[in-house]
Amino acid sequence: MRSPFFSNIIISTLIAIVAWLWNSPALAAIPVQLYDLEYKECPASLEKGMISSGSSMTANCFIIGGKAKNASDKTLYDADVYGRIYDADNNNVMQNRTRLGSIEEVPPGVTDFEIRVSIPANLPTPLKLKQFKSSGFSHKVRWQTIEEFDGF
Repeated sequence: MRSPFFSNIIISTLIAIVAWLWNSPALAAIPVQLYDLEYKECPASLEKGMISSGSSMTANCFIIGGKAKNASDKTLYDADVYGRIYDADNNNVMQNRTRLGSIEEVPPGVTDFEIRVSIPANLPTPLKLKQFKSSGFSHKVRWQTIEEFDGF
């Protein structure tokens, strides 16, 4: 009578080899390097009626731009941009928020990008841009729309 021990070892080894060879692509965020950062005031058409988020205080509109380097060989989508913005007095202008926006598509190589931010009008300029980083996904992030529910 054959021992089931050796059969189990062989089957387990075959399953491990097949799983190792047939793995799915990683869906983790892929880092994107951001550099040559600068900012400019928004054109008048974008700036009209700006208020800072969560309040009725007037705000200044700025466009932060620079270069995004995607070192992978895949186009990345929905790359979130994180960073810290300081005013002329070295105060953090967005204390509770480091996510500043997103880049819809980042092809392999170097790409120009721009994001728009609102900063309270009472903070002194020039602004300082620090600790900027980004990461994107190799597949589009899909959100399902929520239909209005009339059941209440």
